[in-house]
Amino acid sequence: MFGLSELAIILVVVIAVLAARKLPDLARSAGKSARILKAEARAAEEQDRRDAPRVIRGETVPGDASPEAERPRR
Repeated sequence: MFGLSELAIILVVVIAVLAARKLPDLARSAGKSARILKAEARAAEEQDRRDAPRVIRGETVPGDASPEAERPRR
């Protein structure tokens, strides 16, 4: 009778007809969500760049720089 592709097309047309009033609102909210997601991703990337460790020439770090290594053993 009907194939899968024909049923999908009919379903899309029925949804478009029944939800025609809501489509602009849905598109607008999807656009806002995408802008918010993009801004948050950009802010997280900038935060990662600021928190990245920097290498300063001329300074050395001992191999075992943990606070426990500095305590005398009993």
